Amino acid sequence: MSAGDGGMLPGTSGAAGLTGASTTGTPDGHGPAPRDDEQESHRLTALEGLAALSLDALSSVAYGPEAIVIVLATAGAAALNYTLPVTIAIVVLLAVLVVSYRQVIAAFPTGGGAYAVAKKHLGTMPSLVAAASLVVDYILNAAVGVSAGEEALISAFPSLYPDRVIICLVVLAAITAANLWGAAESARLFILPTVIFIVGIFAVIGGVLIRSHPVIPVHTSVPSTTETLGLLLLLKAFASGCSALTGVEAIANAVPSFRQPRARRAQHTEMWLGIILGLMLLGLAIGIRKYHITPTNTTTVLAGMTAAVFGHNFVFYAVQLITTVLLALAANTSFGGLPVLASLLARDNFLPHLFFLKADRQVHRYGIGVLAVAAALLLIVSQGNTQALVPLFAIGVFVGFTLSQAGMVKHWYEQRATDPGWWRRATINGVGALFTTVALAIELGSKFLEGAWLIVIVVPLLVLMFDRVKVTYFRIGVLLGLGRKPPPPHRFRSLVVVPVGAISRLTEAGISAALSLGEEVRAVNVSYTEQADEEAEADFRRRWEEWQPDVPLVTLVSEHRSLGPPIVKYLRELEGEDSERQVVALIPEVQPNHPWLRIFFNQRGGVLNRAIRRGTSNVVLCRLRFRLTALAAEGRTVTTPGASPDKPSQDQPQ
Repeated sequence: MSAGDGGMLPGTSGAAGLTGASTTGTPDGHGPAPRDDEQESHRLTALEGLAALSLDALSSVAYGPEAIVIVLATAGAAALNYTLPVTIAIVVLLAVLVVSYRQVIAAFPTGGGAYAVAKKHLGTMPSLVAAASLVVDYILNAAVGVSAGEEALISAFPSLYPDRVIICLVVLAAITAANLWGAAESARLFILPTVIFIVGIFAVIGGVLIRSHPVIPVHTSVPSTTETLGLLLLLKAFASGCSALTGVEAIANAVPSFRQPRARRAQHTEMWLGIILGLMLLGLAIGIRKYHITPTNTTTVLAGMTAAVFGHNFVFYAVQLITTVLLALAANTSFGGLPVLASLLARDNFLPHLFFLKADRQVHRYGIGVLAVAAALLLIVSQGNTQALVPLFAIGVFVGFTLSQAGMVKHWYEQRATDPGWWRRATINGVGALFTTVALAIELGSKFLEGAWLIVIVVPLLVLMFDRVKVTYFRIGVLLGLGRKPPPPHRFRSLVVVPVGAISRLTEAGISAALSLGEEVRAVNVSYTEQADEEAEADFRRRWEEWQPDVPLVTLVSEHRSLGPPIVKYLRELEGEDSERQVVALIPEVQPNHPWLRIFFNQRGGVLNRAIRRGTSNVVLCRLRFRLTALAAEGRTVTTPGASPDKPSQDQPQ
């Protein structure tokens, strides 16, 4: 087991149980930790946080109001007048969520959102359900954002349709690379398009408020007669429109990504997100009611409203273009939230500890990588079709909303002795929990046969996986005896075995290192039974004796042309000879100057490494990587004994 694989003692938490892992050093947990100012430079300001973590919520105005219209339009044109009341209800819920998540940020500045709240106040299982739901929603959000942007692009350039999957994967790869570059660096790339999008939407809303009649007549295929508009239809419209609220929780999940003071910056970002998104939704709802705009097969509600206000001119195409860009970039919200959530799960031993490590640009590269791969698989399976993913979208986030709200109610109740206004805050969270529970029930009921059943299966499977990872770390902790006092160290006699296949600088470096490590050193060479091999072995032994390294050479004869099995058999025999002796296998191998030069070497080091690891139990395995650059720096050449300048040696690079 390597140093980074250390388990956790049952009952402990935190990445402190990682033996050899550092939370502030280099990607591998080694080397000096970056200075505080260097770390802060890679974190987010409030504006950068709005650009990096709010794109999901802000860009949802392109499909959230439209989802309301599609539901209400089934009851006739007059039912569209209810778009504004339904939107007001959604904005009220948005306000409740923003207020709640501002409190979540203050109470849980380490991030985690619904997971952190549920873990503290509702218990382990609800917290894992919240985490699993958010993981699913983040992955779906990344896939939906990319596919929606791709579909908007293809609407303008239909000839790109055959390449839709490739376009999706290229966009996803670009967003992934930007996030691996660094959170603050990628956020700065999104500031300009975010500002342009906000300005464009408010320009459309301003035109709606100013103009009494549309510039271009609005045509609708919705029948003028009105069917019975019942409560269930209004609730379904409300639930569908709540897709505009996805992403509101991302800021609370990613508080550690902000600069100091982290909680205050995150709270300001959450507040501005709520204000901007609420005004957008209300403004667009007013436009829908005023102009009775409905979507068609080729025109979205936002596009129809923009055309009604400005006509088909430069502004119209500019708004559509920036909407396309924002829909694609909305996937960045997932890249800001899921890696932080995964790091918290890893800290609590529910995911492998690799997800807790950070790269030198203060990003959780393993979380980013897994998210990118999962989103890419969804895009490939769905063939870049947004409608194939939408039935699954937003359900997971409402599970998180509900658990977070319920957890905060308990949080305020526990604070009742020190906070006189606890009941007001608890009431707000309680109302929010009721709203999100109703919305979740309607989402599941209306979309179950359309694919929501898959969420009902995937979330429990993820919870089961989290639990199994926790059990695995529990068992590792027991086996390693973490947290318990170990017996005093015992000094063993050591025997170092060095597999050799040639006489070279590499062999000399391996023997030298072995002599430094142990009292006894043996070199091992594998010979085969064919006549040519026997002659080569005799020549090798003769040159070994001429070299005189003062290390005995053991020849292992093998009937098959395999390297690993005879050495593993020999090491097993040594293990059984003396229980008070530690056997060490030292494998010298070449590390070339450039990665592409690896094809010139026979990779025997990797072959022996795998064979010894699998075939022995107590052998200590060491790999000595000999850098060719060190030889070049010394300006030396190697001439193998017995080889002439005009004839290459039979020894092969190792």
